[in-house]
Amino acid sequence: MEIKVNFLDNLRLEAKFDDFTVVTDQPIRYKGDGSAPSPFDYFLASSALCAAYFVKVYCVSRDIPTDNIRLSQNNIVDPEDRYNQIFKIQVELPESLSEKDRQGILRSIERCTVKKVVQTGPEFVIETVENLDEDAQAMLMTTGDAQHSTYILGKDLPLEQTIQNMTGLLADLGMKIEIASWRSIVPNTWSLHIRDAASPMCFTNGKGATKESALCSALGEFIERLNCNFFYNDQYFGEEIANSEFVHYPFEKWFKAGPRNALPEGLLDDYCLSIYNAEGDLRASHLIDTNSGNTERGICAIPYVRQSDGETVYFPSNLIENLFLSNGMSAGNNIHEAQVQCLSEIFERAVKKQIIEEEIALPDVPEAVLQQYPQLVESIKALEEQGYPVVVKDASLGGQFPVACVALMNPKTGGVLASFGAHPSFEVALERCVTELLQGRSFEGLNDLPKPTFNSLALTEPENYVEHFIDSTGVISWRFFSAKHDYEFCQWDFSGTNEEECASLFGILEDLGKESYVAIFDDLGATACRILVPDYSEVYLAEDLIWDNTNKALDYRTDILNLHSLSNNALMQLYERLEESQLDDYMDIRTLIGVEFDENTPWGQLNILELKLLICLALGEHEESIGLVEQYLQYNTNTVERGLFYQALHAVLEITLDDEMAIDDFIVNLTRMFGEHTMQNVLGSVNRSVKFYGLTPTNAKLEGLDKHLRLIGSYQKLHQARAKAWALKQSQ
Repeated sequence: MEIKVNFLDNLRLEAKFDDFTVVTDQPIRYKGDGSAPSPFDYFLASSALCAAYFVKVYCVSRDIPTDNIRLSQNNIVDPEDRYNQIFKIQVELPESLSEKDRQGILRSIERCTVKKVVQTGPEFVIETVENLDEDAQAMLMTTGDAQHSTYILGKDLPLEQTIQNMTGLLADLGMKIEIASWRSIVPNTWSLHIRDAASPMCFTNGKGATKESALCSALGEFIERLNCNFFYNDQYFGEEIANSEFVHYPFEKWFKAGPRNALPEGLLDDYCLSIYNAEGDLRASHLIDTNSGNTERGICAIPYVRQSDGETVYFPSNLIENLFLSNGMSAGNNIHEAQVQCLSEIFERAVKKQIIEEEIALPDVPEAVLQQYPQLVESIKALEEQGYPVVVKDASLGGQFPVACVALMNPKTGGVLASFGAHPSFEVALERCVTELLQGRSFEGLNDLPKPTFNSLALTEPENYVEHFIDSTGVISWRFFSAKHDYEFCQWDFSGTNEEECASLFGILEDLGKESYVAIFDDLGATACRILVPDYSEVYLAEDLIWDNTNKALDYRTDILNLHSLSNNALMQLYERLEESQLDDYMDIRTLIGVEFDENTPWGQLNILELKLLICLALGEHEESIGLVEQYLQYNTNTVERGLFYQALHAVLEITLDDEMAIDDFIVNLTRMFGEHTMQNVLGSVNRSVKFYGLTPTNAKLEGLDKHLRLIGSYQKLHQARAKAWALKQSQ
């Protein structure tokens, strides 16, 4: 994690990381102002807080109340060496707690990560650099040993060389990649979380049987998402990029709407139009991209190559980001390796969807076949020893597809986690099932798994597939576990060279009657591609282009960012648009307009309901306001402080709207109840001297929105690299 420090007045310091700011000071006796804890005090407190966190996790996972649990830490200092200390952590537990849980809580404290880092003894490297922001060396503990060459199935270069190539590429782009966490809870399953230190919203997760393969997976996913702009899906790029020579890629093409908002000629092909405009109600305005929001410029489209005949077809970037999410994109050591990974993912997700929605009972992989893969058997054995039964299934549907499945059951909760994996090699597909199953998970996390169902409607809900797509936590059918399977087991094998595997996988799509479209992205120095298979690889329904399009942001973004400067008439129009939109009142504003706010601020927690409420207050519409306050208080998930503000506001509005009551008769006790600061803002909101309480002024230039600007700063690095590569290519 990158922590940047700023020097404030006197001895005060400010540390910034992610969306947080920590201020430190020194006691007055050390010439400080005593306004904040010292850095060393924070260090001491971190171990106590970390220990308490693990106690809380243990208790929450077992429904144990923590009301009567107390924890403290005392530091015993060696009088002859103040750096030699004993951290004595004591925990007071209620007598009603069983001996098993008492021991479990003590063991949970032993897992404290602060304690483990201190006990291991961190290494400090102190150096000078010319520019902190330009020092973009990857912050990775495992970067590969150039003296060794580890090959794994499906990869044409050794892991060490792949890691070196990818970290070098990211450093050249000016991205400082840091590992936020490693996890391995059973043998042969590693996962990690990496992110851009400057913009932690750009992150990926990797998985593999070894640390090196997991790191390769995470780095490869990071590079594929950079190349495909996935990190910036739905996000507003700002006016500068929106009006630059290109927005997404130098080779993009812009299309003007036809007469009466008709789809322009040259966009998509007849095959795609029959899918995405089957009813004839898709309009050009539905395809304006959210990122630029540049309606004057038209529809931004990206060229893809149709595989059946090599023709170029232009896909609106809006359509891609709305329907496909991250499905079917990959980076590789060469184009065939990347395409095999793309196609494998597409089959994994499409076959998973078919199995879940049709409630297909899959055949078990015979024990004799499993024994051919001892590492897989070792991982499964470790899970079962922890009390989690595991079933391994052939998901190829009779040898049609290169897909396998591993499902884990939790007898303590009745929950199930089904993980699917795909690859032309049966062994690799099985390995991916297990590593995907445990990616980023702890044993405590396995207590939150959904329970199987016989409710067919729940299985076919579009959101259920989305949950499966995101982290495999959707619902599956009880019929999945039937011993009477719908297909016979097949030990399939689609393997060969990457080129041969690629041809084989494209052949399966052709046999299904599916057209596929490929875009290759190599302008950042890596080989990456994206494959779209209309009516097969979408994550969301095609109808979402009309009914739930992310470019609805364009109807609200500018007004919301300029909220404080809108006239009463403009505020009323914004309120009416929100009312008529039928948008979910609990959708947060950052999702609605594609702008990232700090989650710890009122802007970051603002939803449509609260925004409508604040607009009504600003307009003096008290009767409308009180109804919205009541709705807000019923489902409030905001901070305690903000919740108390609205509780006080509700009381003041009740008094204000009652002709028989006067606010002056209640001020003293309301102030005693809620505090002077809160009451000043409540009364100000009612008399309109305070508008949009807690929301700092913003504008369409995104000034002051540091979190979003860090994200855009990340994208600008790609934008500049693409412009440079394109100029070089055009000059040759």
